[in-house]
Amino acid sequence: MTTEKILTKAPFKADHVGSFLRPERLKKARLQKENGEITAEELRKIEDEEIIRLVESQKEVGLKVVTDGELRRKLWHFDFLSGFDGVEYIETEVGVEFKGVKRKASGIHVNDKIKFSTHYMIEDFKFLHSIAGDAVAKFAIPSPNMLLHRATFEDGVYSNNEELVNDLITAYQDVIQALYDEGCRYLQLDDTSWAAFLSEEGRESLKERGLDPATTVQLNARIINESISKRPDDLLVTMHICRGNFRSTYFSSGGYEEVSETIFGGLDVDGLFLEFDDERSGGFEPLRHVNRPDLSIVLGLITSKYGELESPESIKERIAEAAKYVPLEQLCLSPQCGFASTEEGNLLTEEQQWEKVRHVISIANDVWK
Repeated sequence: MTTEKILTKAPFKADHVGSFLRPERLKKARLQKENGEITAEELRKIEDEEIIRLVESQKEVGLKVVTDGELRRKLWHFDFLSGFDGVEYIETEVGVEFKGVKRKASGIHVNDKIKFSTHYMIEDFKFLHSIAGDAVAKFAIPSPNMLLHRATFEDGVYSNNEELVNDLITAYQDVIQALYDEGCRYLQLDDTSWAAFLSEEGRESLKERGLDPATTVQLNARIINESISKRPDDLLVTMHICRGNFRSTYFSSGGYEEVSETIFGGLDVDGLFLEFDDERSGGFEPLRHVNRPDLSIVLGLITSKYGELESPESIKERIAEAAKYVPLEQLCLSPQCGFASTEEGNLLTEEQQWEKVRHVISIANDVWK
């Protein structure tokens, strides 16, 4: 993939991670569906209408890339992963612990061999693609590492880890090809598993699970690289690395230094969406390991967790600081994460959400004139 393609197309100088706050009408409809007051077809019709409205709003503020806001999903990762054969969505006893709040107890369970035969979210992408118009339709899916790190496994399904990894990679290769066949040219892999390597606390948690951090880092990279190795030349794949995003909280801190050589020099993705919105993310020094002129670095300098707008000058100064390690033409700007990785959403209003997006676009237009 050429440098020209990366710089003149996606990821755009003003981009975004993907999820948006769920409209009140949609929240109400989902409750009505759960209570048996409306049918699945009626809920889908409301979802369609709200996604059309969202896509138009993204275009109206000036974005060149649109998503469906993940409006059909409860959770950014489990909803997608449970669409593979052999994987089921389950209720669990304990939810993931974020700073000061705990998410609803749910998870995924592997009860048979993992494979792709079809996937219900392909229809979700087809709808987005059909309404995107002249904007680029981006589809965000969880990284395959999320299944490896978050699923529970039925005894006897896999006799060894290598068999599991190979099935997981093949399933992703197949679903990526299926999305491409329906017109997807901009795919984003969302991955919070890297957060475990960014702090001493996270690395200790891996050891407690019997995992060697150094070996697991390399396995993470292998799974990403092999999963996208068969993608067509004109399919751009980026990855978003996140430290948790639930109702404006997080579950991990730490800079990228510990695994910077792998993340910035060992992944075959076309771009990286990176959290750099506060001190939790560390400095820009790890970017010195970027070793390709065609790797786009999307700086998540605008927080999606709160509505207050950052000083434009301070953001421009931080972009200039990052440009000491990566050429300015390889850099882009975005919010640090989505606005609603889960259906609950972050603690800001819809108007504040759109102000954040306009803020990204305004600053990007000033920096990359």
